[in-house]
Formats: sequence, C-alpha cells, structure tokens
Amino acid sequence: MSRICVRHEERDRFRVAIGAHELVVDQPVPASGDEGPTPTELFVASLAACGAFYARRFLARHGLADGALTVTADFAMAGDHSRVASITLRVETPDGVPPGLRGALERAVDACAVHSSIRQAPAVSLEIVAKESARV
Repeated sequence: MSRICVRHEERDRFRVAIGAHELVVDQPVPASGDEGPTPTELFVASLAACGAFYARRFLARHGLADGALTVTADFAMAGDHSRVASITLRVETPDGVPPGLRGALERAVDACAVHSSIRQAPAVSLEIVAKESARV
C-alpha cells in the first residue's frame, strides 16, 4: 500500500507529500492565497495526466510521434458545487493518428487507471484519530 500525507500549512493551503515529491494545494483568493491548484483541479489533472501517459505509451508502441503530445481537460462542476459533473479530455497528437488506430487510441486512454478508478469507485474508509499531545 502507498501513502500520501497532506499537512495543513495556513488558511486553506496544504502541503502534499507523495513519495519524494511535494506539492501545494490551496484555494483561490479571497478564501486563501491561491498558491497551488485546488484539490478538485488536482483530481481532474490526475485524469488528464493518466490519459496522457496511456496515450504516449500507445503512440510509442505504434511507432507514432509522441514528442508534442498534449492532453487538455475541460471540466464543469455540478450546480451545487459538490462534485465534478463532467470532464472532456482532448488528446492532441503531433502528427495525428492513422484512422485505423484512432479507436484503439481512444480505448487506451479510456482504460487509464484513474478513469478506471472513477468508473469502479474504490472503497474509501475513514478513520478519525486525535493526536496525543505531550503532557507535562
């Protein structure tokens, strides 16, 4: 099992430790300092990045150019802002994809681990633990 640790810094800013990597998530001004993407933006970005990874591997496997591959994600929130309601991924390949491989590329991107995790939601459990403070 892997672990990601999120620690509060100030206001709505958190530092996220992912293995040897760190990044900041925050909320826009005036709620906070807008020093990083929001958690929701990271969620959508993870889908786009996963799709890009699968697309690049597909292009390489088929001997197609992958150097300027770009995946963009447009998303909309539900009316009550409780969740992401829709995401549209757009895969732009440097030299295009032969018509006979377009469907296969679409299936490859569609099968990325993040998208698969959205379709078949993982079990999420929650534990509330109070840190023990040092008593003198």
